[in-house]
Amino acid sequence: MKSFVSVPSNSDFSIYNLPYCVFSTQQNAKKRIGVGIGQLILDLSTVTDFFAPEFVDALNDEVLNSLMALTPAAWKSIRNTIQNLLLENSELDRNDALKEKAFIEQKNAAFHVPAKIGDYTDFYSSIHHATNVGIMFRSKENALMPNWKHLPVGYHGRASSIVVSGTPIHRPYGQTLPVDGADPAFGPCRLLDFELEMAVFVGGAPTKLGERVNAEQAVDHIFGFSLMNDWSARDIQKWEYIPLGPFTAKNFGTTLSPWVIPVAALEPFAVDNFPQDPTPFAYLQHKKPFNFDIVLEVSLKPQNGVESVICMSNYKYLYWTALQQLAHHTVTGCNLNPGDVFASGTISGETPDSYGSMLELSWKGTKSILLKNNETRKFLADGDEVIIRGYCQKDNVRIGFGECSGVVLPAIPLEQCT
Repeated sequence: MKSFVSVPSNSDFSIYNLPYCVFSTQQNAKKRIGVGIGQLILDLSTVTDFFAPEFVDALNDEVLNSLMALTPAAWKSIRNTIQNLLLENSELDRNDALKEKAFIEQKNAAFHVPAKIGDYTDFYSSIHHATNVGIMFRSKENALMPNWKHLPVGYHGRASSIVVSGTPIHRPYGQTLPVDGADPAFGPCRLLDFELEMAVFVGGAPTKLGERVNAEQAVDHIFGFSLMNDWSARDIQKWEYIPLGPFTAKNFGTTLSPWVIPVAALEPFAVDNFPQDPTPFAYLQHKKPFNFDIVLEVSLKPQNGVESVICMSNYKYLYWTALQQLAHHTVTGCNLNPGDVFASGTISGETPDSYGSMLELSWKGTKSILLKNNETRKFLADGDEVIIRGYCQKDNVRIGFGECSGVVLPAIPLEQCT
C-alpha cells in the first residue's frame, strides 16, 4: 500500500499502522478522534461521510470509548475504510478542499488521554523483572512468590491520575523508613523511579457482573496497545506495601502515550507466547500467539542535558499475555467496560541493559548509571525527563508507538497544598 501522504522511512506512523488519538488545536478546542499518518493527523470527524452510518456517532465522539465498544468486525471495517481513504488516488486524495480540512500537523495538536478510563489494573507479568525484584528483597532461591507462575499477579491502580504524555510529574511526599527498625520519616520521596510498561485498552461490549471471559474469548475485548510509564516512589512503596501492596507509591501519576495502536497493526509481529511451566489452568490457556516483537527503549534526559538511552527491552519478554491477564481479571465475575486499561507491569529482559526500572538498573541503588554528559543516577533527579519509545520492524514495515514522556518536577511544599 502507498499513501498520498508523505511518510518518512523512519516514521512511526505508516499506512500499515494508523494509530488512534484524541486531540484538539488552538483554533478548535473541541476534542476529536484522529489517526496518525506520517507527521499528520487525519481528523476523522471531517470524513465521516465515507463510513457506514452506524459508525458515525463513535467517530464524532470526544473520546475513544464508543469506538472501543464496537465489535472486532466493526474495528476492521473502520480500519479498512481509513486505509482506503489514505491510498493514492482515493476519493480523499482527489478532493483538495477536503484534504485541506481533514489533516492537522501533529506538532500543532494538543493531545489528550485517549479514553475515559473507568478502571485501571496494573499487572506484574515480566518474569525477569519479578525475579530481579525477588532476588533484591528476598533471595535467589525465593525470588518468585509461590503463586507467580500460576496466575497473573496484579493490583488495582488509580485511573484519576493517569495523564497524557508530556504532562510533568511532581515528586510525591510520603512516609518512608530510611533505617530499618527505626521510626518512619515523612517528606519528599528520595527514590523516585520509572517503570517501562505497555497499556492495553479494553474494547468490545461491556460484560455484566458475574460474567467471565476466558483467554480464548479475550481477543474480542482487546482494542489496542499504548506505551506507559508507571512512576514509582520506591522508598514510600517499601514502607507501605505490607500487607496489601502498592498504594500511594503508585497513585501520584501514571503517564500514557496519546497513541493507541490497533491489534490488527501488531498481528504481523506476533511471536510465540513465553513458555509457561507449569501449564496454566484451562481458563488461562489460549492457542493464538498474543505476544509481540515490540522493541522498547527508555531514555533519560537531565535538565539542560543530553538524552541517554538507559534501557533496551522487548514486549515479548512478558510471561503472561494480555489475553491471560484479561481472563484472570474476569474469572471471579468482575465486569469490564470499554476504555478500561490493563498495564503489563515493568518489562525487563535477561540482561542488565534491558532492565525496565531504575531499581533494577542501579540494582537497588548499589550501582550508578552513567549518562552521556558524565552525570550519574541511581534514581531520578528533579528536572529529569524520562522518554519511552517502542516500535516493530519487519520487511521494511515499521509500526511505531510514538513517545511516552514526562519531566520530574520538585515536590510541592506542604504549605502550598493546604
